[in-house]
Amino acid sequence: MLREKSGERLAKGASSLEETTEDRDAELVRLRTRVKQLEKINAALIDRVERSTDLQGGAFSMFETAISLEAMVRDRTGALEIALERLNTVNAELAQAHADATAARVLLRDAIESLSDGFALFDDEDRMILCNRAFLKIFPYFEAISDRAPEFSELASRLARSGATVASRVAPERWLKDRVAQHRRAKGAHVQALSDGRWIQINELRTTQGGTVGIYTDITSVKAEDARQRARELAERNLALQATLDTLSEGVCLFDATGHLQAWNEGVLAMLGFEGEAGEGAPEIENHEMLRTWCLERQGLDRAEALDWREEGEARSLGQLEMMCMMGERHVVIRSVPLKNGGMVFTFDDVTDHVRFQRSLTETAETLERRVEERTAELVEVNRQLVDAKNEAETANRSKTSFIASASHDLLQPLNAARLFVSAMDGMAMPERAASLVQQASTALDSVEELLEALFEISRLDAGAVQPEIQPLALAPILAALRIEFAPLAQAGGLEFDIPETDLWVRSDPRLLRRVLQNFVSNAIRYTEEGRVCVVVTHTTDEVSVRVRDTGPGIAEEDCAQIFEEFRRVGKTQKIPGKGLGLAIVRRVTAVLGHAIELETAPGQGACFTIRAPRCAPEARAPALPASSQGVRAEEGGLVLVVDNDPAILRGMEALLENWGLDVVAVSDACDPAAAAALEQGPVLMIVDFHLDDGRTGDEAVAILRGQTEREIPAILITADRGDEVAELAAAQGLPVLNKPVKPARLRALLRQLDVL
Repeated sequence: MLREKSGERLAKGASSLEETTEDRDAELVRLRTRVKQLEKINAALIDRVERSTDLQGGAFSMFETAISLEAMVRDRTGALEIALERLNTVNAELAQAHADATAARVLLRDAIESLSDGFALFDDEDRMILCNRAFLKIFPYFEAISDRAPEFSELASRLARSGATVASRVAPERWLKDRVAQHRRAKGAHVQALSDGRWIQINELRTTQGGTVGIYTDITSVKAEDARQRARELAERNLALQATLDTLSEGVCLFDATGHLQAWNEGVLAMLGFEGEAGEGAPEIENHEMLRTWCLERQGLDRAEALDWREEGEARSLGQLEMMCMMGERHVVIRSVPLKNGGMVFTFDDVTDHVRFQRSLTETAETLERRVEERTAELVEVNRQLVDAKNEAETANRSKTSFIASASHDLLQPLNAARLFVSAMDGMAMPERAASLVQQASTALDSVEELLEALFEISRLDAGAVQPEIQPLALAPILAALRIEFAPLAQAGGLEFDIPETDLWVRSDPRLLRRVLQNFVSNAIRYTEEGRVCVVVTHTTDEVSVRVRDTGPGIAEEDCAQIFEEFRRVGKTQKIPGKGLGLAIVRRVTAVLGHAIELETAPGQGACFTIRAPRCAPEARAPALPASSQGVRAEEGGLVLVVDNDPAILRGMEALLENWGLDVVAVSDACDPAAAAALEQGPVLMIVDFHLDDGRTGDEAVAILRGQTEREIPAILITADRGDEVAELAAAQGLPVLNKPVKPARLRALLRQLDVL
């Protein structure tokens, strides 16, 4: 590369020097022409003075004319002297320029000759104007014409005719065309192989004046070293191939396209009884035909077609061919594999032991087949028993689910009635002792209600009765509900409580996700005596994490796994009221949702519970209707129609609603005449139990009652069934649902939402 740049700089210096010399020669020619013009003018003026006469013969006039002409001659003579002086200066500069140009040419020539690589310079007409001895040494065919500036095409033609390159010997016209095209492009290096064994790298570049500089490097030694390296690599690959062949258990022999043996391994020598060792030659055979003869005559091969040489087209269509043959008393599998270069590979695999083993296996298989038939009959019977057991298990599971629903209804019915009675009494004036007993009864009912709700929820989750409705949902409404629900509880405990605003969306079930977060926040507030409880929302591209942190007592590492079990409470939490079922529900709910939960905690450092849900893009949702659109504001003391098949619940609901200033009509059947009479009075609300007598459901009762009046009377369903089916049915008809036992506070809040209170 340095040689190429040096040659190009020398070429540019020579070109610049030639341009300077040409400019000075042009200036000298112009000055000489000017001097000749001035001499002609001076001679003309003198001749005019000499031949001039005064037509009137006045001597004075002639005198004046002579003086004028003398002044003109003096001026012209001065100008001529200045021009001659400038001419002398230019001549001196021109002589110096010639000397400098000569020195530069000598320097350029010496520099070019000092190059070990060949150098040639072509002008813009593609004539070789300069080259060094190294170039002529590489191409001695050019020495006779190098002094007359030959064109490159003439040089290339000489090489093509002489066959100096390997390619020109094969196709001289094609080589000449390609070589001239490469020279004209002058875009880098290429390599030419000469007929005498030399390799020349040619690097041609374009000059700024449109000429071409060529650097010619003899790389024969580099090519030779490269060839030696490739030979070493080939030898190493051959050794590796031979070593690989020798590791094969099969005998292998490889033939080239002419059928001559090229490679084999020790396995084929031993199997076919050849003498010698792999790599030292197999003198018994030299080609494919000798192998066939050897196997047929010496080894007793029974299928000669196994060693057929397949033609190229047949080889492509058949690929590997495999045949089982007998060679004496041995069983041999012969495989023939065609090669892309037209050769063939034959492998010999002695499978005698395998065949004998297969025969023994066949005999064993026959014995086993008889035993299998016997076992099959036994398995058919066992399978029938398993099917019966599966059906029984499914029936038991359905019975369990049905039992859970029935048990929840039957257990919560009296609990709901007790709740209503206690709530009705709570609003009455009574002695302090009686009021205290009522409050204690209410607290006990709360505890029983929480325990039953948790047990029913765990049972439904274990029975697979809870199926999540995964959908895109915004976190903001869920967090806002938590803020409203738990802020008063945190404030009462003197805790800082912080829930952020967020616009993130996740894919989850809104009811189940809220249940998990309610449990996390409830536990954090319950077990934190001082400090703060906060909810933190973070996200990545694919996931949203909701963390609930507290400054409570923390949890020991050995207790972290136990807190997710039923009725397990550890450390100081055992002294705080609770059932130990919340986190057990969380574990089951997150398993149903497919969400991951994490716990970070240490004794004295608080706890952080995290749930991770898939992130999704926000979706447009229709705005919810205002609560006032669901009903009409009632007058003070409005009428409420209550329908329930349990007399105790009817009495409790009647007492509770009357304490709130409402008139109540309580019936056990929607077809009761009292219900029809109440409808004529224009009730403002209907409260209907979902499970009624005669298999009728609450939504059907609401439809019957609404069918008897022209007004769309608001209605509430009361049920102990917490299944998704009831919730979906009520939601489809726009009916609010309260689960038993009914909490008076929730009922009162719903009545206010419906503008009944």
